[in-house]
Amino acid sequence: MITLKPINQQGSCCTSTKDIEVPQAAQNNNDQLPIVIIGAGPIGLAAAAHLVEQKQAFILLEAGREIAHNIRHWGHVTLFSPWRYNINKAAKSLLDATDWQEPNLEALPTGHEFIDLYLKPLSELEQIKVNLQLNTKVVGIARQLNDKMKTKNRRAQALTVYVEQENDIREIEARAVIDATGTWGNPNPANTTGVWLQTEKALANSITYGIPDIHTTCEKYANKKIAVIGGGHSAINTLLALAELQQEHPLTKLVWILRKNSVEEAYGGEEKDALAARGALGARIHELVDTGKVEVITPFYILQLLKEQNINIVGTINGERQVLTGFDQLIVNAGNRPDFTINSELRLAIDPATESVQALAPLIDPNEHSCGTVRAHGEEILRQPEDNFYIVGAKSYGRAPTFLMATGYEQVRSITAYLSGNVEASKRVELDLPETGVCSINHVNQANTCC
Repeated sequence: MITLKPINQQGSCCTSTKDIEVPQAAQNNNDQLPIVIIGAGPIGLAAAAHLVEQKQAFILLEAGREIAHNIRHWGHVTLFSPWRYNINKAAKSLLDATDWQEPNLEALPTGHEFIDLYLKPLSELEQIKVNLQLNTKVVGIARQLNDKMKTKNRRAQALTVYVEQENDIREIEARAVIDATGTWGNPNPANTTGVWLQTEKALANSITYGIPDIHTTCEKYANKKIAVIGGGHSAINTLLALAELQQEHPLTKLVWILRKNSVEEAYGGEEKDALAARGALGARIHELVDTGKVEVITPFYILQLLKEQNINIVGTINGERQVLTGFDQLIVNAGNRPDFTINSELRLAIDPATESVQALAPLIDPNEHSCGTVRAHGEEILRQPEDNFYIVGAKSYGRAPTFLMATGYEQVRSITAYLSGNVEASKRVELDLPETGVCSINHVNQANTCC
């Protein structure tokens, strides 16, 4: 049975917000309400760390059974940016006050290491843990007693966050909401048009979206014909792992399907990239293609996937219809898209092409920019028509593929400063980010990367 239970929560940076009763006078004063952060991944936890420093009340909600639950799905993948770019400054300051051991800042963590050596210790700090609620799924956000249509007194009303928790629907009133839910779990289809067709859905048992752990599922891919679809770092990571499997099982056939005019566009900066590990990905896949271990088909535009004896891929190349036949497994690395279901009763400014925060779109649209690095941006750029509501992290970039974790840290630093009343700090730029090392006139269409 589902019941509706309100939670008028008032918290501080060091006391639990779960069971505090808020006086009636405080309920009518939004400034006494907590800031709600949705998503306890790296960006949500960074926002919590900044709010701890600024002595602001907050509640951190996570749908998974543990923090950074989505990262576990790609925990076997090594990030291409070293630790120094993956640790938030406010979080480090809090952790340094404990017996936490800082990792080697020049080393490259895997997703699992990123959680276990940094995010988990951060979430277990008393100042954060006491305000963290796991297994708490947000199902909607609205203005108190108002839907999207109502304008009168809208800005004076608190934001209401509806959550599913222990078979109950609960309400949390908030003075501000930071949506750091990301885009994981909402992949783009293989179909070039972006439309999900039933024929692709029917192949669910033969398609993997994202970067599978090849070593633990080797029987699924060994000595099979596999198509990897996508032109970014995720596709390259997948192909490199499959190439290792190919060494042990030489009958494994790898086909790389992408839409770029030439495969050289996918190699990126290689040795010119300021992030050496990212450049190395391009160099390694370049070698595999040149030696014939990976067959490349490009520019191929997929129209439909069909199941006959094996999987057939129907599409066009240089305007001519072709059918690629005989595949056993497909791995789709075509990026992800944001899900705005929980935001549907809020007034949003979303770019119609990238589905990013509207003011951010000119900075990140891959149709206009060939470089992976985006200049720093903060609260003012991310501000929505819905007062005190912000979309941050990968979700703020929509379908654009260029999000980097350090950029998300700067976003929440600026927003939390603004919400704490420090407008001057919110306008500062405090981001040190390496350049991609190379730009070109070619349009970049990379799949989302892990960092």
